[in-house]
Amino acid sequence: MPADPRNDDDARPGLPAAPAGPSTVRRLALPAPVRWLAAKAAGAVFVLWAVATLIFLAIRLIPGDPAEAILGGPGSQASPEALAAARRDYGLDEPLAVQYLTQLGRLAQGDLGTSYSLRVPVAELLAEQLPGTLLLALLAWALAWCLALGMAVWSTVGGRAAGAVASGLEIAAAAVPHFWLASVLVLVFSNALQWLPPVSTNSPAGLVMPVLTLTLPLAGFLGQLMRESMLTAMASPFALSARARGEGEAGVLVRHGLRHAALPGISLSGWALGSLVGGAVVVESVFARPGLGRSLLSAVTLRDVPLVTGVALVSALAYVLVMAASELAERLVDPRLRAA
Repeated sequence: MPADPRNDDDARPGLPAAPAGPSTVRRLALPAPVRWLAAKAAGAVFVLWAVATLIFLAIRLIPGDPAEAILGGPGSQASPEALAAARRDYGLDEPLAVQYLTQLGRLAQGDLGTSYSLRVPVAELLAEQLPGTLLLALLAWALAWCLALGMAVWSTVGGRAAGAVASGLEIAAAAVPHFWLASVLVLVFSNALQWLPPVSTNSPAGLVMPVLTLTLPLAGFLGQLMRESMLTAMASPFALSARARGEGEAGVLVRHGLRHAALPGISLSGWALGSLVGGAVVVESVFARPGLGRSLLSAVTLRDVPLVTGVALVSALAYVLVMAASELAERLVDPRLRAA
């Protein structure tokens, strides 16, 4: 039977090729991991730009003259000539838009500037102060996770009475302010019992009260979410079908309950980091511990613009990285996200 002449167009020389089909378009598209990395990088750049802009505007809304901070603060009694020279040297006599663009240009090159109050490059200060705050935050985060999961498991296997007690403890812990909790811990463990030093030191004993101050409120909040998620998972149809197949309660708890209980904590890792950084400002001040939180409080008080900007940018970058890591962890834990 002769071929249909309408189907011979693709084989004739000199005619344009047929348009690419959907499979060709898919092959030309970027891989999903590359698109994900590009989106995260673009989001990180936007977050850092927004933080730098907000800090630039917020610092200039605080009453006072930045030139006085450069010359040692309001108590330095600097002469008008010295103030004018400081404004000229640091570009503070330029229009606000020019100062903003100049700062963005320096930050784009990785130059965080020099601290007004300490006369030290901000990058060096951050390199010195970051490890202490990072250690404090990581220990508090890990301990809060352990306590929250422990309370969730206990309230699940312990019955209604255990659930009521766990719920009360979680609500009380989540509502406690950091400064009040730190003061109570100092009064009990340092003044009354004399077990721990009142000021944070490099020894393990000096880390106990600062870590507990950051841990307990976070553990209370995470515990509420994990307990509800675990109870929902243990009563879900897939848990019932696992029991019907002969799997014991311990197996259902480990295979299904713990996985679902961990998902809320993973998704809130970015919020947890912000909570820990905010609490570090109080904790490091109360326990006289060096770190980013204490440096930030001092820099805001002294209107140290470069140091405030550097601490804020480092915190924002850490937030972006933690959010990306938590998204990857969610995909590893939840097979539904991997399939999507």
